[in-house]
Amino acid sequence: MKPTAELLAAVLAGDHGPRPTDLVATSVFWVHHGTRLAGGNTTYLNQYVLVRLGDSFGGCAFEAGEVDPSVCRDASGAALDTLLGDVPRPLRIAALDAYLSSVRPHREAAEAEPVTLPAGTPETRALARDAAIAGLLDIDAGAKVALIGVVNPLVAAIRERGGDPLLCDLNLRTTQWGDPVTDDMHEVLDTADAVVATGMTLGNGSFDTVLARCRERGVPLVVYAQTGSAVARAFLGQGVTALSAEPFPFSQFSAEPTTLYRYRVAAGA
Repeated sequence: MKPTAELLAAVLAGDHGPRPTDLVATSVFWVHHGTRLAGGNTTYLNQYVLVRLGDSFGGCAFEAGEVDPSVCRDASGAALDTLLGDVPRPLRIAALDAYLSSVRPHREAAEAEPVTLPAGTPETRALARDAAIAGLLDIDAGAKVALIGVVNPLVAAIRERGGDPLLCDLNLRTTQWGDPVTDDMHEVLDTADAVVATGMTLGNGSFDTVLARCRERGVPLVVYAQTGSAVARAFLGQGVTALSAEPFPFSQFSAEPTTLYRYRVAAGA
């Protein structure tokens, strides 16, 4: 069984806290937005499904057409185990994220390092976020860093730390500087000295492959997660070596200070 499927089965069995059959998803959100940062030539189009469970939110990005806005009507008020069952994968990941965020909120995790993103423009906040993510990389100058899920400020932040980005994205073909971007993650996973992957890999089902390949090659895996931040946290020390967890509301949805949480696996762990 794949690692994410094992985690889901354990949650359904009540191994991580209360059984999901006893919980209700108060609200489900469908969010679609676009962003073009100043100076860039890329319009990022993002869709999210969000699940609220009590005092927590879970989120998952998805590709166009995977989840319909009617999910808000159909899933709001549903028992959580229903949303962890035979539903579109993004909704299942969002529900799993909400559950794991509820039983252990990032804000209460002793090992989490809170990082406050400053108030300001989208550009200011994106630069601060991506610098915080790149700060989780422990690399030598010239190290090849696979970036799975490309955003231009993060490419720049990796270069500022001395890394040589190997770029992979399903929707982007070049960066704003003209760097080529492949859509085949194996091209970058097989040669990288370190890997940085978005939580979107949880949403599209590629996370298990990324995790397995990093384990096999013994290379560090940093996950930067809006999607499934608490889900990715479950794999710290089991292939994931560091995590930037950004719970909802995500940085792009606010101009006020917000907090992301950085996790690191202790050296030798």
